[in-house]
Parts: sequence; C-alpha cells; structure tokens
Amino acid sequence: MTGPHRIAVLAGDGIGPEVMAVTLPVLEKVGAACGLTFCFEEAPVGGAAIDATGKALPPETLAVCEASGAILFGSVGGPKWESLPPHEQPERAALLPLRKHFGLYANLRPAVCYRELVHASPLKAEMIPNGFDILCVRELTGGIYFGRPKETTPNERGGERAIDTLVYETHEIERVCHVAFRAARSRRRKVTLVDKANVLESSLLWRKVFKRIASDYSDVATEFIYVDNAAMQVLRNPNPFDVLLCENMFGDILSDELAAVAGSLGLLPSASLAEGTFGLYEPSGGSAPDIAGRGIANPIAQMLSAALMLRFSFGRDDAARMIEWGVTRAIQEGCRTADIAGPSPTTPPLSTREMGQAIASRLP
Repeated sequence: MTGPHRIAVLAGDGIGPEVMAVTLPVLEKVGAACGLTFCFEEAPVGGAAIDATGKALPPETLAVCEASGAILFGSVGGPKWESLPPHEQPERAALLPLRKHFGLYANLRPAVCYRELVHASPLKAEMIPNGFDILCVRELTGGIYFGRPKETTPNERGGERAIDTLVYETHEIERVCHVAFRAARSRRRKVTLVDKANVLESSLLWRKVFKRIASDYSDVATEFIYVDNAAMQVLRNPNPFDVLLCENMFGDILSDELAAVAGSLGLLPSASLAEGTFGLYEPSGGSAPDIAGRGIANPIAQMLSAALMLRFSFGRDDAARMIEWGVTRAIQEGCRTADIAGPSPTTPPLSTREMGQAIASRLP
C-alpha cells in the first residue's frame, strides 16, 4: 500500500460539485484495488469562493493546492458572477492564476468519439464510422493570454485602442514540443503543428523550434497545418490527425471544436501539466449552469480527468486504465446520460449518480 496521495479537490461551481461527488468514490474503489490511498482535501474556488471569501482563489485554497500532489478541478463560473469586473470573474481570477502559479505549461485534451456514440457527433456517421481519437496538446502559459503590455487607452479619434501582445520564447516552445512528441510515441506516432506561419512571426519561431526538436524523435512523423485549415479539416475528416500541437489561443479554440465534434463536452477530460509530476485535472465542458442542480450532468469527463491524474501525477497507468475501461464498458453496454442518449432513446437516460454507479460497477 502506497500513499496517501494528497489531492486538492476543487469542485467549484455549477455541475462541478455534482460530477465530483460521483468521481471520488470511483477513485477510492480503484485505489483499493491497486494498493493506493488518497487524502482528499476540499477547498472552495471560483464563484463559490467569491461568495464565501470575496476571492475566486483564496489564499487558503492555494495553500491546499501547494500541499497536494495534484489538483482535481471541477468547473468555475456562471451568470451569477458575470457582472463582476473581468479580472475578478471566476475563470480569469482562478484558473489563470493557478496555471501561472504552478507553471502548468502543457494542456492535454484527449478528444475521443466512441464508436457507440457516433450518433451524438454533429459529423456525418459515414465520415467517422468508427469514431476518432485525437490528442490536442496546447501550450498553456505563453502567447497572447500572457503577453505584455495589456491595456486599453483612448485614441485620437475619440474611441479606444486595446493592446494584447503574442509573445513566445524558445524554451516555452521546446518543452511543450517534447510533451507532444512523447505523447505521440504512445499513440500513432504523428504530430501536426498548428500555426499561422504565413502571417505571424511567432509561428515562424514555433516552426523553427519544432523542426529542431523533431530531429530527436525520428520515429515520429511530422506535418504542418495552418490553424484555419485545421479547423476546417476537423469538420471534414478528423481521422488523419493524431497529436495536434498548438500555441495557447489556437489550442483553446481547436480543443473546444474537437470536444463539440466528439459528441458531448461531458465526455472529454483534460490535464494541465507542470515540470515534474504536478498537474491540474479538469473536465473540458465548464460549469454548465443551465443544467446545474438537476442531477443530469455527465460525470465521464470528470472521471477520465481523474484517470489522467493517476497516470501523470502518480505514475499509475494501471489504475488509470481501470477507470478508462469502466467508462468504455459502460458506454458499450448502453449506459447513457441525457447528453449522449440520442434523439429517441430506448431507455430513460441515467442521472449523474446512476452513471457514476454504472461505471463503478464495471471497473475491472
């Protein structure tokens, strides 16, 4: 028996607490089977933390995260806090500081459309008869979201001028390239760099560094694609892609597009990794305030995020595969929440809790 592994549990807002509540028992069951013990330390974040403390990321919550081996994150935000100044709103005031504080530079967004759920994708079934499996690797702490200066000033015509700068340095690109190439080696050995090298100087630097790093991975195929073409090809035929490597903003947009064509945001996890083993793991779908409190949210993305945590932060691929297998079996055997049930389900969709129990019961 190893551990205990300390996990900061930041359920957050909206459906976050609902899907987290059914994920932690699955983690405990997997831990018992694999000789792992966990210490879950819950702390407020996002809108819930604003209501409780006045800040989206209270110092106490940050301290819990610093004392943990990983962060299992739910979701933040909602209409209730949209009237706050932008820099005080839940996502900007919680997620961005966490990424910066812990140096979470690499965001892994697996986009999997299961063969049994092709009907849930907006793509035509004949385009993806067996579904698809793409990994989007997004650089997370550079680019236009973190560039300086950021300002809005009056201009000479009586309006305003806003400035954001897209800045990258060689080392920022190098480290995320290595993440993408290592990931490709465990998949289908192909990395596609998404850029806008016909326009942006920063993209030229990305290409230069990418080509140099690629020489260390001669067993991995490489290709380049402009971001606008990538967005179109994902809609036409996503299957040729394996690993998509993107700078921050391009990755933000394309990973959400991939989530949409996969069938449901409720299916897709993400991992935000730092140097070493620390990481933040969260569903891709957000707080979904329109369904919060109704008990119908899909918990799969949260559970698969926990699987990524087991793999990357705790080095237990065996435990991660248990969760992934339980999810796959549940889907194969017809377990469906409302978001993936299809237009004419033969049986009533499962609640969040029922889906959690269905997956737990199918763990190998």
